[in-house]
Amino acid sequence: MVASSSSSYTRSSFEMHPTAPTSATASERSLLRASQNADDDFVDEPPQSEEKGDRRLMFRLGLSFFLFGLINNVLYVIILSAALDLVPPSTPKGIIAFCNIAPALVAKVGWPYVLKGKIRYEKRLMGCCLLSAFGMLVVAFFDSLFMRLLGISLASFSSGLGELTFLQLSTTYAPPPVAGHSVGYFASGTGAAGLVGAFLWWEVRGFGVRIGVGLSSLMPFIIPLSYYFLLPTPSTFLQSGAVYEDFSTAVATSMPYTPLPTAEDQLPGEEEGSLGVVPKRSVALSATDKWRLVRPLLVRYMLPLFCVYMFEYTINQGIAPTLLYPVPTPEEHAFLSKIIHSVRDYYPLWQLVYQTTVFLSRSSISIGVPPLPAKLLPLPAIIQAFILAILAFESAVGIFPSGPSGTDFEAWSITIVFLLISLEGICGGSAYVNVFYRINQETPSPDTAHDIERTRQEREFKIGSVGFADSSGILFAAILAVPTEVALCRQQVSRGKLLCKGL
Repeated sequence: MVASSSSSYTRSSFEMHPTAPTSATASERSLLRASQNADDDFVDEPPQSEEKGDRRLMFRLGLSFFLFGLINNVLYVIILSAALDLVPPSTPKGIIAFCNIAPALVAKVGWPYVLKGKIRYEKRLMGCCLLSAFGMLVVAFFDSLFMRLLGISLASFSSGLGELTFLQLSTTYAPPPVAGHSVGYFASGTGAAGLVGAFLWWEVRGFGVRIGVGLSSLMPFIIPLSYYFLLPTPSTFLQSGAVYEDFSTAVATSMPYTPLPTAEDQLPGEEEGSLGVVPKRSVALSATDKWRLVRPLLVRYMLPLFCVYMFEYTINQGIAPTLLYPVPTPEEHAFLSKIIHSVRDYYPLWQLVYQTTVFLSRSSISIGVPPLPAKLLPLPAIIQAFILAILAFESAVGIFPSGPSGTDFEAWSITIVFLLISLEGICGGSAYVNVFYRINQETPSPDTAHDIERTRQEREFKIGSVGFADSSGILFAAILAVPTEVALCRQQVSRGKLLCKGL
């Protein structure tokens, strides 16, 4: 094994240096031949074994980021699912939604724009883990409204910072297919969190808030376990001395040679460079640098993501609660009557349909569906706007008229709503995964690509700066949802449909 390590270093030193001389001394040639013989004896493996090793690494990488997305977002879903049990009946449930999203937005806006220098991934992840666990324990063991809202806010801040951190962590992997693999599985994990969180709370709510929420406080500790024991390090995917594909040819010829990292050179977390040993000099992006990087992203990525989430959560929080119909009877609707047993079952059904399609669409890249072309990134937001308009019209006026055979029309209305909410979830999940996938795949600027540390910080900042667009869209939707729901309910009452008043 010693021979293997030294031969890899020697080969990179003499063969891979982009500006290495074409001739070598006799001693160098002798050493090179010896190292190549050592490679043949100790390193060479059958191609099939190498492919298995690559697949194993990619599986570990994908599973790690899937768990990061799942655990980071599942507490958010548990809090929303438990909203009815966390606050007194007289307290508006919207305050739970606000405390569950506003601190996350603060983290996404403040952290990448305010802090400078290298990201300390290990410290961040441990901080997020402890803050999430502490916040859930506060919710579990304090009965006062103020303390529970404080605990929810702490968990929300941790979730927002965690999502930002994991997206930035994905940029430390290369080449681009590896980085895209990590983003795809992280998005899939965040989509699965909706289903898993709702299911978990359904199972543990019988134990009460103290035990149910207290048990959920253990979940954040899966993140550091995955980080330390499952996640491959960025250097694992290094090609010996090779320059990554995401750098241009001009940069490749001008980059200084960096030797393969040894056990002594490797540094934990973010200090372990995906391109080799990080320079020891201090690099920090200025406010001018950050504005230069953000400006091209505003229309290309942030606006589509903001619009998708604003439309999406306005539908979920403002329109979906009013999409109510009479309870179907077994004689007329055998299938629907098995799902809908009361008027209160409609909203959970719409949420289940939405969460399922979000999970499927956020998993699209991880299951091999080609990403959207960059020019089509605004398409989900445009479709989402049409869905919002149609569902608002169905709620206020009704697509199909009611009459003597109104139940037939109601079945058609339920079917239309089911399909539109499915499309809503597909658009929302697709926008999320494709926006972050595309920004993760952007190549470094030729002006700074020769500086490894600056290039890495720029990549981390760019993907982190986009993160606040979806949270701000959700916050705006929370503000719009309340008057929207009230206005639609009044419109239904004015035409004689009183179901929304009975909830």
